[in-house]
Amino acid sequence: MTVIGLDDTDSRERGMCTTYAADTVARRLTDAGAAVERVLLVRCNPAVEHKTRGNAALAVHTDASVDTALEVAASVVDGAAETGDDRTNPGVVVAAGAPEAVPESVAAFARAAVRDHHDRADAVNLAEEAGFRVRRWKNGRGVIGALAAVGAWRAFEEWTYEHITYRERRRWGTDRDVDAESVFEAADEYYPTVWDTVDRESGEVVCVPRTPGPVLYGIRGDDAAACRAVADRIRSESVDRERTFVTNQGTDGHLREGAVSTAREGRSYRLDATVRTAPETRRGGHVFFRVGDGEAELRCAAFEPTKRFRDHVRALRPGDELTVCGELKDGTLKLEKFAVRDLDRTELVTPTCSSCDRSMESAGRGQGYRCRDCGTVADGKVERQLDRELSVGWYEVPPRARRHIAKPLVRGGFDAPTHPES
Repeated sequence: MTVIGLDDTDSRERGMCTTYAADTVARRLTDAGAAVERVLLVRCNPAVEHKTRGNAALAVHTDASVDTALEVAASVVDGAAETGDDRTNPGVVVAAGAPEAVPESVAAFARAAVRDHHDRADAVNLAEEAGFRVRRWKNGRGVIGALAAVGAWRAFEEWTYEHITYRERRRWGTDRDVDAESVFEAADEYYPTVWDTVDRESGEVVCVPRTPGPVLYGIRGDDAAACRAVADRIRSESVDRERTFVTNQGTDGHLREGAVSTAREGRSYRLDATVRTAPETRRGGHVFFRVGDGEAELRCAAFEPTKRFRDHVRALRPGDELTVCGELKDGTLKLEKFAVRDLDRTELVTPTCSSCDRSMESAGRGQGYRCRDCGTVADGKVERQLDRELSVGWYEVPPRARRHIAKPLVRGGFDAPTHPES
């Protein structure tokens, strides 16, 4: 077996897609008589600076020789990569042997690529130490993702699927023609096995990208056959080609366990904390509040694109116990989901006179409260039970705002009741 890793062939402005490049590699290998066992789509750390939208790296598992694999992959990247973009710096890594047999050091590199940061020099050195073949274009930053893709099969145990269809080349850069009604019908039939195809609350078709490039739509789910079945039911412009990828999407593989006091920029976390300040809606519709753990505090945000998720955030109160998940950037945790562990269900209010049923008035600083009608006194404010809109359990952003790697609540496996967005 041979493993081919490739990354960083696309551009935010010019389009292209590394999944398309990987599919092209797989097709050319097949045409040359080699077998392709699978193609991996590996989402790396979504918080890194030098990324396109989804920070995807790809791996092709084949029985082609190392020489053939490198020749084909390099030829595809030469022809397809948008190297005219200063930010596009492709890399290819080719490893001899079965994907599950890569060195543990390479698997560890893959794990860290999803949750942390790497230096490209370290990636090149590790690949060469492992005896892998490496090709770089321009500054070669793509070698980082390419090596991570090579190590991913050994590194991770949880996998999902995405079936991606591609457009005819003459249509690249034009508006996509996909019948929304057919997408919703297919999505409803296979939900929740297939997820994040549509956003039912907003009426948006989530699986169709808005960026330039070859992808027509991508169907994600827990079962490969179900993903293909949904794709088969969608009415659209002509599909030029398609492939089902094995992927770490929808797994929360990017989340690190941590603490408020030790969380670092450019990583994504799962943190236990207490709400310290009431949520505040600011200009632009973004909602902010602070959480704490001991003396440490951290600002959390639900940004405007998360839409109705903000209503759950606005319902929080100081004293609520949470688990918050998201990326830490510029001192702010960008919420992807949160779990209510315990709710503050009481508030302190001015006492009511037991005789007159009137609200008491302050008797002066430190002197409690007094009823102005009958003189009844009380030592201080009293607790009143609150009706809370929230319940214990997990809340998430809607499909329209979900990151590729974030785990939808409908997939299950969470440690508390869930309140899924569909």
